[in-house]
Amino acid sequence: MKKSIDVAALGEFLVDFTCNGASTQGNPFYEANPGGAPCNVLAMLAKLGKRTAFIGKVGEDQFGHLLRQVGLEAGISMDSLVMDAHSHTTLAFVKTAENGDRDFSFYRDSGADTLLTPDEVPENVIAQAKIFHFGSLSLTGEPVRSATQKAVALAQAADCIISFDPNLRPPLWDSLEQAREQIHWGLAQCDVAKISDDELLFLTGETDFDAGAAKLREQFPNLRLINVTAGAQGSIAYYQGLRVFQPGVTLGGVIETTGAGDTFCACVLNFLLEHGLEQLSSDDLTQMLRFANAAAYLVTTRRGAIRSMPEREQVLALL
Repeated sequence: MKKSIDVAALGEFLVDFTCNGASTQGNPFYEANPGGAPCNVLAMLAKLGKRTAFIGKVGEDQFGHLLRQVGLEAGISMDSLVMDAHSHTTLAFVKTAENGDRDFSFYRDSGADTLLTPDEVPENVIAQAKIFHFGSLSLTGEPVRSATQKAVALAQAADCIISFDPNLRPPLWDSLEQAREQIHWGLAQCDVAKISDDELLFLTGETDFDAGAAKLREQFPNLRLINVTAGAQGSIAYYQGLRVFQPGVTLGGVIETTGAGDTFCACVLNFLLEHGLEQLSSDDLTQMLRFANAAAYLVTTRRGAIRSMPEREQVLALL
């Protein structure tokens, strides 16, 4: 069967309120930036010319309508976005440190994204996808956890490449033990994983990336490609015995890091769509990481994520 969707993603779609200066009275200004990791990934893929579809839920409120419109403008199919008149769109307030790192405050109890039910998962959309992508935020509680489990089972049945991002946000979990358990479940389902250095330490207890990746490969033999990201330091791909490191772009001008990991993830998935997941060489992995690192850097020089994704030409010009 010829598939009509390159990547379908399920998960949170929310508004990141990013601090953007202060008023004359000294009160902080917040800019409403549309975000949510799965949609950030799809937005970058759409910039690269890929056909994408989002699965999730927002409130039937001003923020939900904003998100739907922004998703459509980004070129993402919103046919599977559920708008719920009885819940509020999830909000996140982001405080940015001088080095661009972030501290999150979430307003998500019960945010609309957590209320997606298994019945609202569109089987036909997942069946039409070449890649299915999800993260851990749709595993924090019910009913969206069951919806995610159903979607993953459908993706496996449809022979999709399955991509997972642990995307650890400790405030959203009842306990770190629960987070670890659910992230382990996600890792056990996927072919491709993008893991930050902090998440690798959390999951394996290893500060050495090679040792951490080896532990993951041993625990989850289903993992065909593991990408470890370490911000400006760069990224490492582990694939069938190969280890390829590519330094990050360090040209300065970083404003905030929101969406950088998602941009990186999208570029990896784009590469796999164009080259497949079989018999990748060291040169292939180097090319993949160079492009992904450069695109992720460009996003850090702008505020927000979905509306900050670079064009392919901008990434190539930087390279």
